Amino acid sequence: MSQDLESRIIELMPEFSKGQKKIAQFILEHGEKAAYMTALALGNCVGVSESTVVRFAERLGFDGYPEFQRALQELMKSKLTSVQRIELSASRINENEVLKSVLLSDMDKIKQTLEQIDEHTFNKVVDEIVGAKRIYIIGIRSSAALADFLGFYLNMILDNVKVITTSGISDIFEQVFRITSDDLIIGISFPRYSKRTLKVLQYAKRQGARIVSLTDSRISPLCKYSDYVLICRSDMVSFADSLVAPLSVINALIVATGLRKKDEVAKTLEKLEEIWDEFQVYEKEK
Repeated sequence: MSQDLESRIIELMPEFSKGQKKIAQFILEHGEKAAYMTALALGNCVGVSESTVVRFAERLGFDGYPEFQRALQELMKSKLTSVQRIELSASRINENEVLKSVLLSDMDKIKQTLEQIDEHTFNKVVDEIVGAKRIYIIGIRSSAALADFLGFYLNMILDNVKVITTSGISDIFEQVFRITSDDLIIGISFPRYSKRTLKVLQYAKRQGARIVSLTDSRISPLCKYSDYVLICRSDMVSFADSLVAPLSVINALIVATGLRKKDEVAKTLEKLEEIWDEFQVYEKEK
């Protein structure tokens, strides 16, 4: 189900039973809460049975409530403000078990990513990285750390990588205006999605460049402009984003690219080790 979920609910409102209309109204008004309720909890909240909630999900075209809930969560993640995230996390995380809750959630996101990511697409992305004339990487706000990490290691393997810095909207386009159909751009964005990232991908698409997106779902707006999409599950942790799974996928891209170019990587690292020793970049063990 796409971002038209809300429109679908509104469209079917006249056909819903009395109980289903109660569910629909609650979701339209309090979707950020409903997205993390079980079918039983949602039913109790609006005064209907659990089976009515399940039938409501099926009426919308889902196989069951879990599938509907996942779609609603994906939709809500892109809409929640930072304040709403804090309020929601207070109801999801026990303050006395923050460490355990967050680490278990991160482990689950990596597991979901492993189950859902398309390995064929992953391998095609590595082909594109190795074959591109130039590689541009863009990630803004919390995704900037991911873009920098990917760029740092790809620059050890290749000599044609540019991480787009984001000091201003005009500066961004000045950095990519030479992009052509021989080039590749990797866009990284998670809820709440960056408009500047989308605008850059839109421009790159018009120039014929190949586009890879790392994002959280098929309803992400980045998918519209992408030739390849790597789905990496993310989550909210209070006002902060959990980006452990995307970082793992980025690690895999770096390793796979390095293996394709292992002879060049070995020579590069040998030269770098000499430079690091000469200029005392790293502390030596005594």
